Amino acid sequence: MKKAVIAAGGKQYLVSEGETLEVELLKTDHKIVTFESLLVIDDEKIDIGKPVLESSKVSVEVVEPEVKAEKVIAIRYKSKKRVHKIRGHRQRHSRIKIISIK
Repeated sequence: MKKAVIAAGGKQYLVSEGETLEVELLKTDHKIVTFESLLVIDDEKIDIGKPVLESSKVSVEVVEPEVKAEKVIAIRYKSKKRVHKIRGHRQRHSRIKIISIK
């Protein structure tokens, strides 16, 4: 089974073929996107890039271009002062499926 480490949105993900995951929002109109791999594990052979592997690419299909995560609420409160503030945030992600690791 082939696995690879890719960098997307400032984070690194360990992926394998056929896997579906959510990454930071991809600003692309294309259905198929390629990522450079940082590390490739092929059974017992391990290739490490410095910083990326030029010979290896990971093909990805964008399943859903924009998915919203759960809402995160931040509360600021001071007791006995009648001061409170509530803010909410929903991060946007892209759902991708790994097609192939070459």
